[in-house]
Amino acid sequence: MYGELSPPQRLLLGAGPSNLDPRVLRALTAPMVGHLDPYFLDVLDETSDLLRYAFKTKNRLTMAISGTGSAGMEGAICNVVERGDEVVVCVSGFFGERMLEIVDRCGGKCVEVRADWGEIITKEAVEEALSNSSAKVVWIVHGGTSTGVLQPLRDIARVVREYDSLLLVDAVTSLGGCELDVDGFGIDLCYSASQKCLNCPPGLAPITVSERAMERVRNRETKVQSWYLDLSEIERYWLESNRVYHHTAPLLLIYALREALRLLREEGLEERWKRHERNSLALIRGLEAMGLEVYPKAYRCPALTAVSIPDGVDDQSVRRRLREEYGITISGGLGALKGKVWRIGLMGINSTERNVIVFLEALERVLKREGYPLKLGEGVSAAIEAFARN
Repeated sequence: MYGELSPPQRLLLGAGPSNLDPRVLRALTAPMVGHLDPYFLDVLDETSDLLRYAFKTKNRLTMAISGTGSAGMEGAICNVVERGDEVVVCVSGFFGERMLEIVDRCGGKCVEVRADWGEIITKEAVEEALSNSSAKVVWIVHGGTSTGVLQPLRDIARVVREYDSLLLVDAVTSLGGCELDVDGFGIDLCYSASQKCLNCPPGLAPITVSERAMERVRNRETKVQSWYLDLSEIERYWLESNRVYHHTAPLLLIYALREALRLLREEGLEERWKRHERNSLALIRGLEAMGLEVYPKAYRCPALTAVSIPDGVDDQSVRRRLREEYGITISGGLGALKGKVWRIGLMGINSTERNVIVFLEALERVLKREGYPLKLGEGVSAAIEAFARN
């Protein structure tokens, strides 16, 4: 006999998903209507408007793909790349490696621009790749989910525009938590995911596409390899007054996203960015006071902090103790950083002064039991001082 679900309460301070606001939870229990019901079509319009605010864009094609952030990733590239096209792919972490795989599966040819994990991609490296290739698309990650790096974009965007190319940006970790200005930066395609700084369940991939990029899609010589992810088809359901059925949208997830975006708008985008920066700085000060090394030396992402695991400390034991004894979930490393770093997310509603203090106190106690030499309270005190100064 299967019992009723009763999941444990966790404070989700990993790389995603994040916790849900009670208002988002209530939206998930709202009554279902048909996916072509006039009420729901109004919800789609409102969600698009709110996403334009979150992305800081006037792009008409701004919506949420029905699928996880990986669907947004694949959908963004497969629409603007045809077989044989060269694509500049910037690789400085786990998801850059995945981007290479997706381009290859689309039949494109990767022009790799690499930086060490934890380092940024430079505009000079991007310019060199463009000058030595026929690439008309540059793909780059903004907030490094695997490294905790926040990649500068403005200078790279200018270089990309000089070469009449499209800039495609992965903002899965950064949207709603880090400064992101699609129009101001000059980004042509930008996608994200619902479960991180937007505090929604996984299952939607917000995306915004410039008219320059849509011209590329509409003038393709071949059909987009994925019918489901063909933006020219999906936009006829999301955005046109005479809606054309494409798929049955996940109504409750879109209700939830709309409510999460309302929360973002009520707080104000710039205020939310400042909150993430303040809490991230206090977290880093606390970790450093405990003798821990924050992995990226510079260009740190306010929504996600990677910290090196000290010698002699068991990665999985620490994460298990945090989860089982304190109800706190953090993430381990990915790829080249597996077993080398912990990833701590302060995303959306989880980016609070209280959560910083609660986490640092729990981590201090766990590390002490693991035999790591520290004085209880050092990390918490340093964070409190950082909050007092900011």
